Amino acid sequence: MRAVPDPRIETAITTYFETISSRDRARWLELFCEDAVLHEPVGAIPLEGKACFEEAWKIFSAPFEQLSIEACEIFFAGSGAAVKWMGEASAKGSTRRVAFSGISVFELDDAGKIQAVMSYWDPAETLIRLADADSDDENDDLPA
Repeated sequence: MRAVPDPRIETAITTYFETISSRDRARWLELFCEDAVLHEPVGAIPLEGKACFEEAWKIFSAPFEQLSIEACEIFFAGSGAAVKWMGEASAKGSTRRVAFSGISVFELDDAGKIQAVMSYWDPAETLIRLADADSDDENDDLPA
């Protein structure tokens, strides 16, 4: 049985990924409540409080020429959802793209602001693949 989609949660999640892909830092930050917690990724030191999220933004923007992330499947439950997503990125100064994926779990507060994100993915592995891609001319990592 699937939970009924909550439009507030769906909008927050969709906007979260859209703002990362469009590099709209200000709009991305507006999605969070002031005391939000960001595990980007899980296993890294969690960032507590919206004022600290600049560090996470660097993960999403600094090493990439292009970055796009899109939700593939959303599983709603209570005040949140788990999202399976796919991403594509190219390193600065390169046209080579690599694909990567992950799962993020979102919790929202009563006002519809994101209060927690726990993302399961390996940014280091993605960066290593991008560095390796710079020495290769083909986009082997992406489906044709």
